[in-house]
Amino acid sequence: MRIYGLVQDSIVDGPGFRFSCFVQGCPHHCPGCHNPDSHDPGGGKEMSVEEVAKELLKNPLTDGLTLSGGDPFAQPEDCLALAVIAHANGLNVWAWSGWTFEYLRDRGTDGQKALLEEIDVLVDGPFLLEQRSLALPWRGSKNQRVIDVPASLSAGEAVIRPD
Repeated sequence: MRIYGLVQDSIVDGPGFRFSCFVQGCPHHCPGCHNPDSHDPGGGKEMSVEEVAKELLKNPLTDGLTLSGGDPFAQPEDCLALAVIAHANGLNVWAWSGWTFEYLRDRGTDGQKALLEEIDVLVDGPFLLEQRSLALPWRGSKNQRVIDVPASLSAGEAVIRPD
C-alpha cells in the first residue's frame, strides 16, 4: 500500500490513543486540505499491509486505527485488510473520506463497499474551505459528518454520532 505517513499515539484523529495511517493518493484535491502532499497517488512510500499492521500492534495502549490520508477509499483493498487486522485485535476503526456515506454505499466499487462495512465511524464529505471550523470535533468543515457506520448500514441511512 502507498503510505503518506504513520502516527503512533495520536489523540486528534478520533477518541483515545490512535494509530493513524495516512494513505497516499486522493482524487478530491480539496482546496485548503491539511495534507495536500498526500494527493499524488505515486507519492509517499510503499509498505506492505503486514508492515503497517506490525506498527499498528506495537503499542498495547492503542485504542483504535484511524485511516485518513489521502483518502483510504482510494486504496480500499489494502485498507480493508488493515481494518480487519485491527478489529481482530480488539481495536475500533475510524476513517475519513471525501466521498459521502451514501456515495460509498450506493455507487462505490466492491472494494469501497467492503471497506465501508469494516469501518466503525466514518467522517465523510469533502473538506470545504468556506465551511472550515476549528470548533467541530473530528472534522474540518461544517458539511462533514461523523457517522456510526454499523447503525447506518442497518438503518439504511446515515446515523450521525453525537459529539
